Amino acid sequence: MTKPIWSVVVPTYNRLPILQKCLSALEQQQFDRPYEVIVVDDGSTDDTVNHLTLHRDRYPHVRLIQQDRGGAAAARNSGVEQALGEFIIFIDSDLVVTEGFLAAHAAGLHGLDRAFTYGRVINTCNFEQPTSEPFKVTDFSAAYFATGNVAIARHWLIEAGLFDTSFRQYGWEDLELGVRLKKLGLKLIKCPQAVGYHWHPPFSLSQLPHLIDQEEQRGRMGILFYQKHPTWEVRMMIQMTWLHRLLWGLLSLGGVLNERSMRPLLQWLIDRGNPQLALEVARIFLNWYNVQGVYAAYRNLGVEGATSRP
Repeated sequence: MTKPIWSVVVPTYNRLPILQKCLSALEQQQFDRPYEVIVVDDGSTDDTVNHLTLHRDRYPHVRLIQQDRGGAAAARNSGVEQALGEFIIFIDSDLVVTEGFLAAHAAGLHGLDRAFTYGRVINTCNFEQPTSEPFKVTDFSAAYFATGNVAIARHWLIEAGLFDTSFRQYGWEDLELGVRLKKLGLKLIKCPQAVGYHWHPPFSLSQLPHLIDQEEQRGRMGILFYQKHPTWEVRMMIQMTWLHRLLWGLLSLGGVLNERSMRPLLQWLIDRGNPQLALEVARIFLNWYNVQGVYAAYRNLGVEGATSRP
């Protein structure tokens, strides 16, 4: 077998319906180089493993790796460690890419070494035709290294030490690796031609408990990020500043505007066909939960440090 030059690493957990669209798009690449798609199943309890095993003919580029539930960082590390390619592309399993996706990343990295390419991610809730969504202002990302759509030479990931598997909850494991890559002098190359459409179900009020839990997890993982890199830049990223506390405190009226008080307005927007606008409104109190989670985790860190002293 010819050694793949490119390896696409796709961690997944209980996302079979959209994963099928993700993998089908990766099988339709207009790319003149060999490539593989490494799907790392992170302990799914749906039919993901059975489906990929029974339908190998549909996904000739796919190699399936299974692991017990260990989180996205561990899953991506497994993919990198077993990859045959010289270059790694990370995408999420709910991303549907265009036919020129791999070619665009390859062109962006051509002739470069101490660099990586970051593609465009467009959010959509259109399951039937995810690639029909236009780019929106809310799709803009200023992240340095985010694994939703990024390509990098494998040896840089190895040299940086891969993802920190201490990040077992939601958030920051990719940006933390980005800090280490930046210290190695890697340059970010924007690659808007490498387009991926990030699908998520239309916003509904039933999602709020999960979204709040994610924000609280992101707060806890943000403090882990800050422990590793105690800089002002990281404080800004994780929203641990007086400015963020003031901003989201004012916008949420100190928590008065929350999932209960905002419920009628959010449902009204959803009923009128504006679930995305409802989600953007909900981000006011979701961000307040995140900021509160950051400071709660920081206070707990101080208490634990005090109690551990002799």
